[in-house]
Amino acid sequence: MQFKMILTLIGLSGALAAPLVHAQSFTDSVLLEMQQAFRKGDADRLTQLLPQTTGHMLQPWAAYWALSARLDSATPEEVANFFKQYRGTYQEDRLRNDWLLLLGKRRDWAAFAGVANDFRMNDDREVRCYTLAMESILAKVDSADEVKAQWYAQKDAADGCTLAAQSHLAAGQLLDTDLWRKARLTTEARQLSSTRLVVDLIAPEAAATLAEVLKQPERFLLKRTPSSQRQTQELAVLALIRWANSDPDSAAQALSERWSRQLSREQRAWAWGAIGKQAALKLSDSALLYFQNASPKGMSDDHLAWRARAALRKHQWQDALDSINAMSADAASDSTWVYWRARALLQPGRTDTERVEARQSMQGLASVRGFYPMLAQEELGLPITPPAAPEPLTAQEKQRANANPGLQRALAAITLGLRSEGVREWNYSTNLHLPGGMNDRELLAAADLACQNAVWDRCINTSERTRSVIDIAQRFPMPYRQQVVAQSQAIGLDPAYVYGLIRQESRFIMDARSGVGASGLMQVMPATARWTAKKIGMTDFKPYQINDRDTNIAIGTGYLKLVLDDFAGSMPLAAAAYNAGPGRPRVWRGQAGDPSLEAAIWAENIPFTETRDYVKKVLANTTVYAALITGKTQSLKGRLGQVGPLGLDTLTNRDLP
Repeated sequence: MQFKMILTLIGLSGALAAPLVHAQSFTDSVLLEMQQAFRKGDADRLTQLLPQTTGHMLQPWAAYWALSARLDSATPEEVANFFKQYRGTYQEDRLRNDWLLLLGKRRDWAAFAGVANDFRMNDDREVRCYTLAMESILAKVDSADEVKAQWYAQKDAADGCTLAAQSHLAAGQLLDTDLWRKARLTTEARQLSSTRLVVDLIAPEAAATLAEVLKQPERFLLKRTPSSQRQTQELAVLALIRWANSDPDSAAQALSERWSRQLSREQRAWAWGAIGKQAALKLSDSALLYFQNASPKGMSDDHLAWRARAALRKHQWQDALDSINAMSADAASDSTWVYWRARALLQPGRTDTERVEARQSMQGLASVRGFYPMLAQEELGLPITPPAAPEPLTAQEKQRANANPGLQRALAAITLGLRSEGVREWNYSTNLHLPGGMNDRELLAAADLACQNAVWDRCINTSERTRSVIDIAQRFPMPYRQQVVAQSQAIGLDPAYVYGLIRQESRFIMDARSGVGASGLMQVMPATARWTAKKIGMTDFKPYQINDRDTNIAIGTGYLKLVLDDFAGSMPLAAAAYNAGPGRPRVWRGQAGDPSLEAAIWAENIPFTETRDYVKKVLANTTVYAALITGKTQSLKGRLGQVGPLGLDTLTNRDLP
C-alpha cells in the first residue's frame, strides 16, 4: 500500500512496466529548460514553467528546482508541503539537505532539530557539523573528537564545521593545539582563506604577521628572530610549510639552521614531514633524509604516506614499515599500505613470525577487486582469473529493480540528457535511501537494469559495491566490442589495454566530457585529436567528429599506440602519459644512472594523485579484460614490469602532445 501511494505521488503509476519508454513530449523540453534556468538561478522562470511538468515522471525534479532556487524566501509551510508531497524520493531528501544548511546558517536550531531526524542521506559534512554545533550550544554536549574529524577533513572555510569548532573551543573542549593543527592542514592544502579564519579564532592579533607568513614565508623565517613563544613557533611551522611548497631544500636549511631548537619535538616532526613530502613529490633524493630528521609519530598520515613512498623508491624497507606502522588505523587499513607492509615483512632478515603475519595479510587482501588485491594474489602464487559468476538473478529480483521508482526516474533523467541528476538519484536509490543501502542481490539486480539500458557507468559502479559476490561481467562490460577489438588489432594494440583505459576514462559514456575539454569514449583533447588525425592519415577529420564513436576509437587508439611506442611498450608509462601528457612521465622515470624500479613502486610515487590512481586502475582493468577476452590466466606483475631512465632503445616522439 505504501509503495502504491508513493507511485501515485510521483506520477509513476502505470509506467513501471516500460522503463525508458515514456514518450518524448513538449514537457521534456520544458524540463531541459528548467535545468538550465536552475543553473542560472532564474527562480521566476522556474516558477513559470513548473505547472507544465504536472504528471511527468520527472516532475519531482522540476518541483525541486523551482523551490530550491527560491529557498531563501520560502516559508516553512511550503517546505513542509514539499516534504509531504514527495515523501520517500531523492528530491525530498535533497531539499531537506538544502533546508538544513540554510537553517544552520540562520542558527534556527528549533526548526533544524525538527527537520534533521528525517534526513536519510546523512552524508553532508556541513549538516553534521551544524548538528554538533547545535548540541554543543544548546546542551553542552562534548563531541570534540568528531568535530576534529569532520573539521580536519574539510579543507574549505565552511560555516558549519567552523561553528562547531568555535562552540567546542568556547566550552574548553577543543584546545589551541587542535586549532593550530587545522591551520597546518589548510596551509598544506593551500586553502589559505581557511588558514586565516582558523588563526583568527586563536590569535586575531597575528593577522598582519600571518599575511607575511603566507605571502613571503622566506622573509619571516630568515628575518624574524626565532623564539620559543608559542604563537611564533606555530607561525614558523606555517611558514616552513609554505616555503616547502616551492623550495623544500631552502625550507629544510632554514629549519635546520635557524628554527630547529626553538620548535617543540612535535612541531619539528610536522615541519620535517611537510618538507619531506614536498621533496618526495619532486622525486628528490633528499626526501628520505628530511623525513629521517624527526620521529614518524609527529607526522600526519599524508606525510607518512609520502615517507613510505620515498622509502620504497630507495628500497629502504624498514623506513617504509616504520612509516606505515605510525599511520592511523584508518590510513593503514588502505589496501595500498596493507600490501606494502606485508611486502616489507617478507624482505630478507625478517622473522618467521613476521613472514606468517605478512602472508596472512596478503591472504586477507587477495582478490580481483583492484590493483593491490591483484598484486597480493600474485604474491601468494595464485593466478588472476575471473571469479565464478554469481547465481543468476531471478525474474522477481529483476522485476523489483525494474519497479524501483528512484531507479526509474534516474534512467529517465539520464535518457533525457539530465545525466548529473540521474546519476545522483541512482546513487541515492542504491546506497542512501535505506540505512546500509541495497544488499548484494539488490545491487546486482540494479546493475543488471543499468546494463540492459546501456547505462554503463551505473552498471559498473553499482556492481562494484557488492561485498560478498563479484559479477565480473557487470564490472567489466565490453560494449562496442567489434569496433574496439578490430581497431586495436589493426594497429597492434592489446584490446584489453584499450578496454582498461576506456573503462577508466569514460565508463563507456559516449558523450562524456571532462572539465578540461576531453571528449568521447577515450576522452581525447581537441588539440590531441587534430595532431593524431594527421599522424594516422585521417585527412578529413573535423573537430565535431570527436564524439562519433568510431572516430573517437580510431583517434584514441592511434594516440595510445604512438604513446606506447614512445615508451618502448611500457603500459604503466604510456597510461601515465595518456593521463598527464608524455612530458611528465619522461621526468618521473628518472635520470641517467638511476636504477630501474619495480613498476608498482614507480606508480605509487607518481606525484599527481589523479595520475597515480589512474595508472593503477588502468593496469588492473587491463589484466581483468585480458582474462575475459583470452580465457587464460593473467599476470598484473608481468604487465607492470620495470620502469627506468630513458634508454637508447626507446623511441621518442618529442612532438607528442
